[in-house]
Formats: sequence, structure tokens, C-alpha cells
Amino acid sequence: MSNNNASSNLIVTQRAVKQLRFEAGIRRIKVSQAAADLMNFCAQNGPKDPLLMGVPNSDNPFRPPKNCILF
Repeated sequence: MSNNNASSNLIVTQRAVKQLRFEAGIRRIKVSQAAADLMNFCAQNGPKDPLLMGVPNSDNPFRPPKNCILF
């Protein structure tokens, strides 16, 4: 039982080391640079964002239906 537990711990440790090596290889940038990039992206794409600018009624498929009166 002890041998099985040791091999299980070895496998878990190997997976952790593999994950840490993967994460160490990721290219990182400074938070200030990431924030500046995000602000620039939002400023450039904000006017095209329907959540910020709204959707024109003519293009909105979810607008309330108009009342229809039949004579």
C-alpha cells in the first residue's frame, strides 16, 4: 500500500512540475502595459459595441412588437 501511495505522489508531483514548466514559458507583460492596451482597445472599438452604443430599432430583432389593428 505504501508503494502505491509513493507512486501516486510521484505522478502528482510530475504533473505539477510539468504544469509549472509550461507556465514559466508563457510570455508575460507588465500590468501597466496590459492596462494601456486594454484602454486603447476599448477606445477604438467602443463606438462599434452594441452593448455600449445600443442597437438601432430598425436592426433590433428583440424590439417589442408593434400593435396591429385589423379593420
